[in-house]
Order: sequence, then structure tokens, then C-alpha cells
Amino acid sequence: MADSEHFNFPSEEEKVLNFWKQIDAFQSCLRQSKDKPRYTFYDGPPFATGLPHYGHILAGTIKDIVTRFAHQNGYHVIRRFGWDCHGLPIEYEIDKQLGIKGPDDVAKLGIKAYNDECRKIVMRYAGEWQTVVNRLGRWIDFEHDYKTLYPWYMESIWWVFKQLHSKGLVYHGYKVMPFSTACNTPLSNFESGQNYKDVNDPAVIVSFPLDEDPNVRMIAWTTTPWTLPSNLALCVNAKYDYVKIRDNANDNVYIMMEARLSTLFKTDKEYTVLEKFTGDTLQGKTYKPLFPYFESLKEQGAFVIYCDDYVTDDSGTGVVHQAPFFGEDDYRAALNYGVIKKGGKVVCPIDPSGKFTEEVPDFVGLYVKDADKLIIKKLKEMSRLVHQSVCKHSYPFCWRSDTPLIYKAVPSWFIRVEDIVDDLLKNNAKCYWVPEFVKEKRFYNWLKSARDWNFSRNRYWGTPIPLWVSEDMEEVKLSTLMPYAQNHYPFENKDTFESCFPADFIAEGIDQTRGWFYTLLVLSVALFDKPPYKNLIVNGLVLAADGRKMSKRLKNYPNPDLIISNYGADALRLYLINSPVVRGETLKFQERGVKEIIKDVFLPWLNAYRFLNQNIKQWEQTNNSKFVFNENTFNGSDNSKDKWILSFTQSLNQFVRKEMGAYRLYTVIPRLVRYFDQLTNWYIRFNRKRIKGETDQNSCHAALQTLYSVLHTINRLMASFTPFFTEYIHQHLRHWLAVESVKDINTDSVHFLMIPDLKESLIDHDIERSVARMQSVIELGRVVRDRKALPIKYPLPELVVIHKDQQYLDDVTSLQDYILEELNIRELVLSSEKEKYGIRLRAEPDNQTLGKRLKGSFKTVSAAIRELKDEDIAELQKTGELSVGGHVVTKDEIKISYTVDKEHKINETAYEAHSDNDVLVLINVTPDEAMLNEGLAREVVNRVQKLRKKAGLQPSNEVTVYYGTCNANEENDGFLKIITEYNDYIENAIKQPIMAGSAKSDDNIIIQDAAVKIKNYTIQLQIVKGHTK
Repeated sequence: MADSEHFNFPSEEEKVLNFWKQIDAFQSCLRQSKDKPRYTFYDGPPFATGLPHYGHILAGTIKDIVTRFAHQNGYHVIRRFGWDCHGLPIEYEIDKQLGIKGPDDVAKLGIKAYNDECRKIVMRYAGEWQTVVNRLGRWIDFEHDYKTLYPWYMESIWWVFKQLHSKGLVYHGYKVMPFSTACNTPLSNFESGQNYKDVNDPAVIVSFPLDEDPNVRMIAWTTTPWTLPSNLALCVNAKYDYVKIRDNANDNVYIMMEARLSTLFKTDKEYTVLEKFTGDTLQGKTYKPLFPYFESLKEQGAFVIYCDDYVTDDSGTGVVHQAPFFGEDDYRAALNYGVIKKGGKVVCPIDPSGKFTEEVPDFVGLYVKDADKLIIKKLKEMSRLVHQSVCKHSYPFCWRSDTPLIYKAVPSWFIRVEDIVDDLLKNNAKCYWVPEFVKEKRFYNWLKSARDWNFSRNRYWGTPIPLWVSEDMEEVKLSTLMPYAQNHYPFENKDTFESCFPADFIAEGIDQTRGWFYTLLVLSVALFDKPPYKNLIVNGLVLAADGRKMSKRLKNYPNPDLIISNYGADALRLYLINSPVVRGETLKFQERGVKEIIKDVFLPWLNAYRFLNQNIKQWEQTNNSKFVFNENTFNGSDNSKDKWILSFTQSLNQFVRKEMGAYRLYTVIPRLVRYFDQLTNWYIRFNRKRIKGETDQNSCHAALQTLYSVLHTINRLMASFTPFFTEYIHQHLRHWLAVESVKDINTDSVHFLMIPDLKESLIDHDIERSVARMQSVIELGRVVRDRKALPIKYPLPELVVIHKDQQYLDDVTSLQDYILEELNIRELVLSSEKEKYGIRLRAEPDNQTLGKRLKGSFKTVSAAIRELKDEDIAELQKTGELSVGGHVVTKDEIKISYTVDKEHKINETAYEAHSDNDVLVLINVTPDEAMLNEGLAREVVNRVQKLRKKAGLQPSNEVTVYYGTCNANEENDGFLKIITEYNDYIENAIKQPIMAGSAKSDDNIIIQDAAVKIKNYTIQLQIVKGHTK
């Protein structure tokens, strides 16, 4: 981990990884903390059948940060990796590999042989996972991992099942569920919601002649013609208006919802209304079955019309065809009206592969989607097809096979979640969620309407349910295999488990609100009536740059390995967590964002360390003494700039402790990232001469102590977030730590150190406030200069700072030297009267927000906004809203700025104004001739320094600079006189002699440029070795 001029972040991270391996860093941390209080963390296990993506990387980074930070705060944090080895993803891969199409193929192969094949691939990518996780700097135990296929793990699941069964929370029944015909299995609602696509499906309107008058036909609309052979009823809405109409084109008489007439007719001239009534009038009427397959059920109450509120007026005909075993609402309504009965005939003539069974002989063996066309043809032949079209709509696809799902009744085992909804809500209220809106809205709503949980699957590779049942389901016996689970809860590990439950912390993506978060809560509440976790972080989703889901097929995202190879893991970690995803929102992944983290954070941080390192060595050489830092005895500095950065750093320390205690990474990370701008662009920039020893050695030592202190502090604060770079910095700083200050501390790694103690005595809120105000004034001044194209090299005569608060003006006064130097301005004037300088407020409408809301009135209101007077705008700023042109507008819809009245001048001075809506600055933008000349002298300094850099010269290299012109004219000669006039200033700046004329032929010229352009002038610059007398 040697320092180098060209710093390669990924390469240095690889060195850190090797270093951690040498010192067994992670296990050493665990050994050091084994007697400390326990901090419990649950890690949701991924499948090892695919490679980790950015979603895994994000969640893993959040988990690593929080658990590292807990360790830094004095806790013992066991972190074990887990693998989800069972279920659909494994079976799907084997089905593809072996060409298995359905249960018959599995039966031919044999269940044992099939499961043996599954077992072979469960850890296919485990090596790659471990490599990626380790490369990302995440510390987690792979050696003592857990796998869901371990017998002891499954035995614990059986124990859980036994407890639920003994509480009467387990039952067997039918449920209409999303069903993957490609995978031959039902899916949970969570799984079915993962892969919606826009598809074109056939849409048909079908007629159902009434038994009381076959010439009158109910007409129903459906986009699933394949469910029509299983039709058992029709459903209408009791409260809506229905009409009996005659189709003027063919004299057929139909009944449909009045609000849905446009589904079948383009104009009201195409039909005649014969009668109008509410839907409840149709209740109990019967009709002729569409197909003969199940007509015997008519004697048991089928082929009837009933009412239910789920029928809406926004699609179809307002008459919904009912296939109870292929629709969740259909099943509920049909059961409610006795059309189907629990334990009765199951009308579900579709096998697990989605093909019709022999119960429907006309279409036997056909896949449902393939059968649609033939069913429509049959309807036409039977004169039951009223209308045919195509409907484009969003439809669920299997997340694993990418094939259309169907909804199908399946026999399943259920947990009675609906019976414990109140307990779920009560216990969820005890948990702390970040962000809170996910708990209060998304998760709360999901819990409130929770359905019984279908936990069984018609699969082979999974944890078997320990039940023995007779074929008629009359006899059910629980298998007792629990003696085999004596090595875990609730046996010899009972006390350990109960002392660490609930978990202190878990974290996963927002998609797990209906997945892992939910199942953990249900089981914990059902078993123990307590929540399973105390604190929970929900991250948003990482999308491709185009806003779409990341897709290997579309190749719309950069490979994570490539990003890490190019920029390093720390940069990727910091980019992900300094984004909207830690607030539960989405992130459109941009590679340039990772690159910008290097530029904005790591390079300034590296340069700050290098500057410290360089000047400590210089101080040691100058003073013939070793530099030592003792944190225990360091009590700050008398210098105001040192006081500020020390206070600012300790305030950050205080903030990080508080906000990390509340798990609010979204407030912590931005503050940490911005810190390096404050450190480099404000503290170091303003203190370069002191730190370099150009003032006096005592002041230099105080500045070095201060800079070391803040770098050592921020390094430990950042250790959980950027583990690699903080290790690099620590290894280069640690040899300057006083031995007596760390005699009882293992400093071999930054990750062995605790979070720095808070030194409240160093916090000075007054100086932080003053510096913040100074920075605001300087930044506003820079904007004015940029706006008027006035480079900082050219002095300006006057800066006016206007604020009503005298304390604000006093704070600015206390730091006026820095303001004047930074902005290169001669004089600072403070005032509380903007009117004196002809300043007034100006209001402009926000075209986007206001235009969208006001539409046609926008033009009139905009004109009125531009005419608002000072007092009106001030009122808007105070109250947040104002009545303008008959409309109330808000502060967010108006852009407020300051403007200088061009007619108002003080001593003919032209001012340019700018404000941040707190303080107002005015700059006299008219420099005099002397100021212009000084600016030109600064330009010369700039060109000399660029030439020295181009030649590869160091500040210590002794040289002489010659200046002249190859193009003598009045203008260039005048410029040379200016250089001569400012000779002392230029020599002071470049710390080398500068002389008029040209180098002699025998002088050792290092570099020269005969055409240096400065404004309208052209001069020659030569740099020669040594100091010429």
C-alpha cells in the first residue's frame, strides 16, 4: 500500500484485500468484540443460481455499513451468509437442462433422481458470489454459512410448522392463485407482481340467452376465451343501471350496463333502448349454459345471475362471466351464492401444464392460449359470438420462465393470516422503518388487507410439509421429526436465541414488503406475538439509465465487475448509498455518477492526505524533530481557521452518531460527502501558507496538528462506508500516532478502531455560523464575477453585503479579510438598507409548474406577477402564498430575485446584485486602471506557473524567468512596462526572480514560449536554470 504519484484506486483496493487476508481482519474484529453486547442482524438469503446484480450490491452495502458501524460503536456483530437453495429457480433450471415439460416427466425420471440433479446446481455461482461480496469490502462469514437444504435447517422449519398447526392456524383448501404453466406451480401474489408486460389478447363479447325468454340475451365481455368452457354464472352490479336494447343492425335483444353501451356501439343510432332497470333486477335469473361440459351442475344452482360490487363501469359490458376456479373474485362470489361449495365439484379442466383435460373433449390437450382461436370459432358456429376484437393490456408473466401466468384454483395448505391481521398491525407499529412512509403506507396497506397465506407448492425440490393425509383429506397427522433438531432452537440454543430476538436490524429492497419482511412478521407474530425485527431499512430499486428494469438481454447497464475494475468498490458503494435508493426511491444507474464520486470525494481526500504528508515531512526536516499526534492530549488551536474546521468536524461526528442511531443513511451520506469540499476548498485553501510553514513554525505545527486531527477523525467516521480507502489512509497516518495514546488499542487496521470520541469542547457554533455566512457571501460574489465575465485575477473596488440581521453583518465583519482576499476586492461595505442601493425584488413565474396548473389563465397571471411590487413579494416570502390576477399562487411557483434599478446610481457606480434569498451582495463591477494592471500581472503569474508545470519543475527548483516580446509595438511595450511595475508582486508569487529581456545564448534554457497570449498582448517567456544576478 505504498504511496504513488499516480493513484489507482482499484489496484490499491486489491492490496487492501490482501492485507486484510494477512491479518485475518474480519475474524480478528469478531475475536476482539466477543465479550461486548450482542447486535443481531438477519441477512435474507439469495439464490446462488444467478450472479449478483446492483440490487444485491446495494442491499449488501447497506447491511455492511450498518453492521460495521455497530461494531465501531462497541457491539459484537455476528454476520453469517445464507443461501436459498430450494424452490422454483432451481427446478426451472433443471427442467430446461433435462427437457422436463411436466409432472409426468419427473415421475419417469424419479423424484430422487430429479432432486439429485437439483442438488448439483444449487451452489453453481457460490464462488462468484463470494468473490464479488468480498471484493465489495463486505465483511460476512461464508465459512459458517447456512443453506436452506441442510436437514437441521428444514427441521427448524418443521418445528415452526408444528407450532402453527397446534395453534389451529393451518388448514387445507382451494385458492385461485397465479399459476405458472411453464413451471407447473402456483406463485404467490408477490411473485406474480414482478413481471408485468403489455400484451395483445383476444377480447370477445358472448351472449347468454335467458331461460325465461331465450330471445333476450345477457352479453358478457372477456379477454380469456379459454375460461368460457368453465362458465358457471354471470355477475352484475346491483346499484348500476342496466338496459335491455335492440341491436338495430340485426334485431337481437341484449342486456348490458347502460354506462358500457360504447363497448358495442359507436353511436346511439345503432340501438334502441327497450327497458331500463338497476342490476338487482337481474338477481336470480338463469340462462342457458354456453357449453355442455358441466351443464349437469344447473340442478345444483349453476348458470345463474347474481350481484357483486366488484363489477365496475370502466370496462367490458358490465356483465362479468364467472369461471369460479379461474378468478379470485369469481371464486369468492360463486361460493357466497352457493354456485360452488367447499368439498363440492371442482370445475377446473386445466392440467398443471395449462392444457385442457378430457372434461372438455372439444379442446383436450390444447394449451389454453392456443385454444383461444378454436373456442372463438366454436362460439361463432354456435351463434353465441356477438363481437370480437383485440385488447392491449398489462398482464402478469412468470418471473422465472417469462411465460404468461394464468389464474387457477389449486389445492393448497394455508396459514390463517386473516385471523391475526390486528396482531400484525399492532406489532408492526412497534418496528422502526426507514423510510417511514413504507411502513405507514405500502406495508400498512398490505397488512390491513392480508389474505391467508398459501405456503405450499406443487414442487419436488423444497422443504417437505410434515403432514400425512388420506386421499379424502379426512385424516391428517403431523409428523414429529423434532428430536433431530436438538442442536438449535428451542433446545440447547433457546437462551441465546431469545436473548437476541427480535433482531436489531434487517435491510432489503422495497420489493420485499410483500416478501421477506412480510413472512418474517407473520411467523413471528403467529409464534411469539412480537415483531421479528426492531429496525429496518428499505432500499429502492436500481434501474438502468433509461429508467427500465436492468436486462441482460437488452444490455442496458454496465457490468458491476467492470465498474469495480475501473473505479473501485468504494466509489460504487458511495455512489449507490448517496442516491435516492436509501430513501426507498428508484435510482437510474449512471456510470458517470461513479466516476464523479472519484473526482468529488476520493481525489480531494487523497490530495488532502498527500498535502499533510508532504508538509509533515517538510516540518520534520526543518525542525529536526519527529511529528507526533496524541489525540488524548490534543485540545485544539488558537487559530480561528483551525477552530472552525475542528468544530465543523466534531459537529459532523455528533451528527453522524445521532443519524446513524436513527438508521438515516440518507441524511448521513450527503453530509460526509460534502465534508471534503469544506476540508480542501475552504480549510486547506485558506491555510496553505501556514501548513507549508511559510509563516512561522509554531503556526505551521498547529495547522499540521489540526489537519492530522480532522483527517484521523473523518477517516474513522468513513470507515464503515468506504472500508478500502480508509484503510489506505490509516496505514499512512498511523505511524505518527503517539505510542502512549494507543498503548491499549490495536491499530493494525482502521476497522479495529472505534468511532472517534465526541469532543464537544471543540464545538463552537458561533464560528461555524460565521464561516457558513462568509462562504455564502463568497459564493454569491463568485456568481456575480462569472455572470459579468470578470476573472478573479482582476481586483474590483467594492463589495456591499446587505442583511437585516446585525449578527449576520457582524459575522461577515469578523472574517472580512478572507472575503476580500478570496473575491479579490478592495473594500467591504455592510448595510441593512437595500433601498439605498436601488435594489428591489423581482418576481418571475415558474413557467413549468404554474403553466401546467393555470393553463389558459397563465398568460394573464404571468403578466401580473411581473408587475408585483416589493411589498407584495415580501408578503409572498413571509406567508408562502399570494393572490395574483384572481388566482392564489405559492412561493414554489414564483422565482424571486433581486435587481438593481439602472436609474439609481451612487456616485455613478454600477453595481451587480445576487442573493440566495437570505443575504444580498452587490459588487461594483467597474475596476480602475490600477486594478486592471494588477489583473494583468496576475495573468503573467498564471502563465509562468503553467510553463513551469509543463517543464516538470518542482517549487524547489531554482530558475530565472525572462520576459520580453518578439513583436514590438506600442501595446506590447505598454504591457511590458506593467510587468516591470509589478515585478515585486510577480516575484513574490512565483518565488523566483523575473527579469526583462531575453536569455543569453549560453544560458541553460529549460523551456520557452515566444507567443504567450494575455488579453490583446503577446509576450515571450523563458525559464532558465539557476538564479541570474
